[in-house]
Parts: sequence; structure tokens; C-alpha cells
Amino acid sequence: MSSLVARLTAALGVNAVVTDPDVLDSHRNDEATFCAAGVPAVLVRPGSTAEVQEVMRAATEYGVPVVTQGARTGLSGAANAIDGCIVLSTARLNQVLEVSVADQVAVVQPGVVNADLSRAVLAEGLFYPPDPSSWEMSTVGGNIATNAGGLCCVKYGVTGDFVRGLEVVLASGEVVRTGRRTVKGVAGYDLTRLIVGSEGTLGVVTEATLALRPAPEAALTAAATFLSIEDGIAAAAAVMASGLRPSLLEFLDGPTAQAIQNYRDMGLPANVGSLLLAQSDRGPRAAEDVAAIAAICASHGAVDVAEASDAAESAMLLEARRLVHHALEPLGTTLIDDVAVPRSRLVDLLTGVGAIGKQYDVLICCPGHVGDGNMHPTVVFDRDDPAAEARALEAFGAVMDLGLSLGGTITGEHGVGKLKRQWLAQELGPVGLRLQREVKAVFDPDNLLNPDKLFL
Repeated sequence: MSSLVARLTAALGVNAVVTDPDVLDSHRNDEATFCAAGVPAVLVRPGSTAEVQEVMRAATEYGVPVVTQGARTGLSGAANAIDGCIVLSTARLNQVLEVSVADQVAVVQPGVVNADLSRAVLAEGLFYPPDPSSWEMSTVGGNIATNAGGLCCVKYGVTGDFVRGLEVVLASGEVVRTGRRTVKGVAGYDLTRLIVGSEGTLGVVTEATLALRPAPEAALTAAATFLSIEDGIAAAAAVMASGLRPSLLEFLDGPTAQAIQNYRDMGLPANVGSLLLAQSDRGPRAAEDVAAIAAICASHGAVDVAEASDAAESAMLLEARRLVHHALEPLGTTLIDDVAVPRSRLVDLLTGVGAIGKQYDVLICCPGHVGDGNMHPTVVFDRDDPAAEARALEAFGAVMDLGLSLGGTITGEHGVGKLKRQWLAQELGPVGLRLQREVKAVFDPDNLLNPDKLFL
């Protein structure tokens, strides 16, 4: 290991190679606290593609695994270190290299923070839509690794829908460029789509060419409360079937809404069964859209509907959604699920989640992106109680089993990582799993890139 560190130091410089135990300890894991994390041997912070190549060549020569990390805001353990690995941080690869108004693309390095990119392109009258909840902290590279979604994906799509091309360093140290800058292009297999969502198991992304859109117009928001889950889901389905294109459609179940009300007085009634939040970003037409959404909600049993008249009121209505994490924190430790089901099965998912909570005697709150069927059932429990922790873990798995039984998926945007490996085989089936393992072997024959993720 000392000779490996010496080689890395010679290639990257002494300031880019860290072996301090305290620093290494702080880079062991992401936000998935229930996933095992090892102790890395060394942390490297390369500042260029050439330096990433040197890291991978050294790793291959010494047979040492590499775990790539961005901001470590992930929720599935995909960025967790393993014992004796090289942690490759993209922190210094943080430049927006180009913003082209003519081509409506941005070329960026993986360590660029999502919100910083959004602000940089907005200054040019452009818009980068993917907006995960962690957008003020998470990096573009991490968003690509998990194909992250966000609040706006109901209208605009997920990260992968905006990735035109990538520069990737392979385990061998070779560089491959996938995709292209053009809007259209179908030459050969789509390696860009393959890399997106691969969670650092196929290569290290060092540059991304991202599609942009014209900056959105001003947005307005509506919020509707219902006495039942069924009414809230029915209203959401009616909004999506109406021909309207909300830029945001979010759902909070009763337990989540009550937790928010207890955390901060939002004026929610004690008997709230669900809360629906919708937004239109069509400028002068937004008020008309919001009024139409409000009417749909009222016709589906909403007991109260609030329509924002300006940006300040819109922000106030959306505050309930942004408070979810803070509101659940005082209740105990959280295990955040990430299932997505067809919208027609959302009521089955929500009622099933409620039954699972009763079966395992745990609180499960269920906020989510109802417009695209991606929900976040969140198991809340006391981690100091071993019995409660055991029940919570069983409930977490039962929710994923339920999602699969409804024709859904175990992850809509958080990724598999370490947390959900045992369910991946169930979703893919034996042939699908074999093919994915074979793809991994082509890119990484020595299994050095994030080797304990995705597959058991």
C-alpha cells in the first residue's frame, strides 16, 4: 500500500493524496447509514482526466478497488467505501467548461454542484431541469451515477434525459467518449444510456455534455387537502389525464402532513388524509392552469384548495413539501424507500404501505412524486430499540416487495447501491441479471470499480 500511495502522490501531487485517518473516516459513507461501510486506504482528489487515468492505471496494477464519490448525498450506499479501497473524489473536477446558447448545451465536469450549474445556465437564459431535493449539495456526477430525478421530472424528465454525451475513464485507464453533442444520433449502441445510472461500476465520468432548455416562465402553485388518500390520488390522476402539464405534482399522505403540521403550523386540519401540491411554470398562462387544477381537486373531494397569486405565495405553499425531511427527523431514525409504480396502482401502494406499517408496528410516512408514480415510503423508528430496528428493516423490504408486485420498481431515482442489492435479482430476473453481470465484466474485468454495489 505504501508503494501505491507513493505512485499516486508522484502522479497527482502531495495535496491531492490523503491518508489522514480522520479524513478517511469522514469519506466512508453516504447518507444511507444502514449500509455497511469499510475503511479506505487512501483518498485521492484528481484535478483532470489525465490524473483520473493515472489513478485507474495504478489501481489496476495493484489490484486495488476504486470507489468514486461526489458529495455523498446518496441514499442507497452506492458511494460507501470498502476496506482498503481508493476513494476517488470528484471535488476538484468542478468546472462548468462551456455553456452554449446556440446549441443549448453545457459541458461540465462531474464535481459541479447541481444548483451551481442551474444558476450558471440561467444567467444565459437557459434551464437545466433535473432538480433532486439535494440540488444545493449533490453533484452532476452523482446525479448521473444514479440517474437522479426530482420535483420537476413529472414535466421535464430525469437526469438521463438531458445527458447527450460523456467522457469516461475505464478501469484500464483508457478514455472513451460516448454519445455526441448533437440533438439526434443513433450510431452504434447507446453507451451513454448504459453509463447513466451505473453507480460508478463501469467507469469514472470526467465530463458530461448536457442538454438545456430555454429558461422557464414564472410559476404558480396550488395546494389541496383531502380527507382520504384515495381522493388525493384520484385528483392527481385526473390532473395528469386532463391534458395539463404541471411542472410539479407532489403528494403527502396523512401521517406526513401531520408530522409537518406538528413541526410547523401550516394550517393543516387534524384529520387531513392527504395533501396534493401542483405547479405550472407557463408564465401568464400559469394562473389559468392553477385554476383548472384547483377545480379538478375540488371535484374530487378536496376540503380546501389554495391558489397562489404570485411567487411568494407559491413558495409558501411549497414549503410543506420542503419540510418533510425536517419534520420527520424529530420522530426518529428514517429508512427512505424509493419505489415507483404505474400511476393506476398508486392507491394499492399507499394502502399496502399502511397495512405494512400496522403489521410491523412502525410508522411509515409516504411523500412522493405522485405525477410519475415515484413514492418515498419512509419508515420511522427508534434506532436505540433493537426490536424496532429489526421490524423497520423488515417493513422496508416488504414495501419493496409490494412495489414489485404492483408492476413497479425498487428504485425510481435513488439507485440500488448496497441497500437494495438483494431485490435487484428479483426485479431483473435471472437472464437480465446475467446480462448485466456480463456487461460489468466487459467494462471492468477485474471487478475494481465499486465492486460491492448493485449485485450480491
